[in-house]
Amino acid sequence: MPHYFFNLRHRQGPAGLEVDLEGEEFHDLNAARERALDTARDHIARTRTDVIRDWFVCSFEIQDENGNSVLTVPFSAVVPEEDDEEQAG
Repeated sequence: MPHYFFNLRHRQGPAGLEVDLEGEEFHDLNAARERALDTARDHIARTRTDVIRDWFVCSFEIQDENGNSVLTVPFSAVVPEEDDEEQAG
């Protein structure tokens, strides 16, 4: 099963990246993306910190087990687009 690392980008430059040293195994990249979105929702709703004042400017930079960047998931992606809201309603 593929192993993915969820590095948290909260500002530009090397100091703005919290590196995930453990990672997690998922069936595929889509499952890893869903985990990133769930975690972003949780951080936005529950986590308060002096370092990160606006979670919506953050993103997960997902890497595979070989260290390749495979996907960036912005925290703003947890907010549905207007078209999505209209279709759901």
